[in-house]
Amino acid sequence: MELGHFVGGKRVPGRSGRFGNIFNPATGEVTGKVALANLDELREAVTNAAQAQIGWGATNPQRRARVMMQFVNLLHRDMDKLAEVLSSEHGKTFPDAKGDIVRGLEVAEFCIGAPHLLKGEFTEGAGPGIDMYSMRQPLGVVAGITPFNFPAMIPMWKFCTAIAAGNAFILKPSERNPTVPVMLAELMMEAGLPEGVLNVVNGDKEVVDGILDDPIIQAVGFVGSTPIAEYVYTRGCANGKRVQCFGGAKNHMIIMPDADMDQAVDALIGAGYGAAGERCMAISVAVPVGEDTADRLVEKLAPRVEGLKIGPYTAGDDVDFGPLITPEALSRIKGLVDRGVEQGAKLVVDGRDFKLQGYENGNFMGGCLFDHVTKDMDIYTQEIFGPVLSVVRAKNYDEALDLPMSHEYGNGTAIFTRDGDTARDFASRINIGMVGVNVPIPVPLAYHTFGGWKRSGFGDLNQHGPDGFKFYTRTKTVTARWPSGLKDGAEFVIPTMK
Repeated sequence: MELGHFVGGKRVPGRSGRFGNIFNPATGEVTGKVALANLDELREAVTNAAQAQIGWGATNPQRRARVMMQFVNLLHRDMDKLAEVLSSEHGKTFPDAKGDIVRGLEVAEFCIGAPHLLKGEFTEGAGPGIDMYSMRQPLGVVAGITPFNFPAMIPMWKFCTAIAAGNAFILKPSERNPTVPVMLAELMMEAGLPEGVLNVVNGDKEVVDGILDDPIIQAVGFVGSTPIAEYVYTRGCANGKRVQCFGGAKNHMIIMPDADMDQAVDALIGAGYGAAGERCMAISVAVPVGEDTADRLVEKLAPRVEGLKIGPYTAGDDVDFGPLITPEALSRIKGLVDRGVEQGAKLVVDGRDFKLQGYENGNFMGGCLFDHVTKDMDIYTQEIFGPVLSVVRAKNYDEALDLPMSHEYGNGTAIFTRDGDTARDFASRINIGMVGVNVPIPVPLAYHTFGGWKRSGFGDLNQHGPDGFKFYTRTKTVTARWPSGLKDGAEFVIPTMK
């Protein structure tokens, strides 16, 4: 299979002569090639989008919402088909792949409410014969640069909101698993989207830089690692664009002595090891408060980690998580585990040597569990993005609170407790963008907004929810006065509402 791009309402072949391999992470086999666009191909897509946006931006919000409504219906219809392709290119289990799609679908559902979300404000009689009102208008052509770990959800978080707001969209998905984004674009066309409003341009850094430098593109949304997020934000802003970038994470889960320990362990197993830990909202640090809490937690966690079922998505419900995305990711994560041992952490469960019969060339790794991790260790300071959970013991609540507070990342965090006062204090004081109380992965639903703090997020506005519509529109305020009955004459003082 050779995958090109999606421009002007149809698939088009790549012309640059450059390609990247598409792998099955479970087998290591090359399953296809993806074209890597050059700047001329990107400019073609942007020009196409700019022409299409004029008519689409003039389309009333209710008609745009109807396209989203039909898109949601088509996602339900093709759910299994999309999940099958997603699993084969990413490696995540089939149920997890369906969850990936559903969380994007929920944003499309929210965007059906675009007519309400795009309403402005109106004041009658703001002054003598003067009315004042505001309008939310689309930016024009906007773009999204999305990561490998959610090849359906995050593209939909970006393009659904932008398109419902009246923009045309350029999507640059991860070249690791590019097929589902093109399939989503085809479904948008089937839903009634005009040609050219949604374009998918596959590529690497050349396309990323082209997006950041293109004068027609007015806004860019990015999700990925923090160094690249900072690069995209800095370069995009320097070029006068509106930019939102979401980067790395080190999500802590605090376990208080009064927590339901079985519930906490279930939460850590799912949130720490689901999708092989390749989630920006994965819990990678467990913080039990008190030695007794820590001992009970590790005692219950260890056999659960040892019993994790790992395999290809084709094994169905018998698998807890699948392979990592690339051999390079596998090597990097094993290297971090090695450094954790060297730096003095106790490796309670070692998954580095995991092998799966018949899939020896796959990127599989077993779950790892560390205890007695300290703040200066690499496995604590760095985002691992793999099936590795670190236990950092805290003497008391304040010491536990300080760990996520003082970490450079601020994406998500959670606390498990039966005490309402403690939970309320934690939610109020913590400097993290998304907080869970007895919820391990506190990803907000589509009608709220998703975004991290500190070096997990760059920019003033977050993804989806009302913030999404604010990001992809700008406000115009009109002050109107009709001349009937008004005296003539110039005024040289600043206007006031007399």
